[in-house]
Amino acid sequence: MGEFIHVEQEGGVALVTIDNAPVNALSAALLDELSGELARLDTDEGVRAIVLRGAGDRAFVAGADIKEFPSLRDAPRDGGSARGIQKVGAEVERLRTPVIAALHGFCLGGGLELAMACDIRVAAEDAQIGQPEIKLGLLPGGGGTQRLPRLVGPGRALLMNMTGDPISGTQAYEWGLVERAVPREQLLDTAREIAATIAQRSPHAIGAIKQLAAETRDLPLGDGLRREAEAFMRCLASADGQEGVAAFIEKREPQWTGR
Repeated sequence: MGEFIHVEQEGGVALVTIDNAPVNALSAALLDELSGELARLDTDEGVRAIVLRGAGDRAFVAGADIKEFPSLRDAPRDGGSARGIQKVGAEVERLRTPVIAALHGFCLGGGLELAMACDIRVAAEDAQIGQPEIKLGLLPGGGGTQRLPRLVGPGRALLMNMTGDPISGTQAYEWGLVERAVPREQLLDTAREIAATIAQRSPHAIGAIKQLAAETRDLPLGDGLRREAEAFMRCLASADGQEGVAAFIEKREPQWTGR
């Protein structure tokens, strides 16, 4: 158990909790610890899905640690802590293991940017989700101007980024920013159920789907379809692909190896 990141593992699912009271702000030290822990879990063959949540009742993550901002003025002009959030977000996207974010309370600024890098987002209906950086005279620098319009469209992204006002988990679901919105008391169970279902699937095929989604989303349709067909043939030739087909024909449950 680290200083900021706590991990529990059960049934192929790793529950990763961000714990930096009172609102789980993303300090540089926390981001480094999270990066290392996710990398470790991604190499653990016993982990087939990750649920990421925030500790306490107040927030998933209420944003970056603003107390660190003044020191960034003298840092190289490469984005400072914003680049730190971007770095972890890119690492999350590159993981072979899918990550489900469970969002409650405040999910703001860097917290939303981290959540948007995850594969699936489940929100409490009363969660407060937004990019409030404009209220500090800043702009979202950890992916908020790039991932948000890809998820909700350019107009809605500009509305959120320019006003800084949050939306509820219910509205986030209606806009396509999260995949499920549930009562708060059902949040963790719902995220775990999704993770447990994914953990029962072929790790090889899940990894291929995740990689394909990340690498082809900005490609022309024809190029994406070609990459999809190539990935399908790789899955068909894999040990998991052969096992899945054999298990279907033999009317038994498949035994996945991830190869």
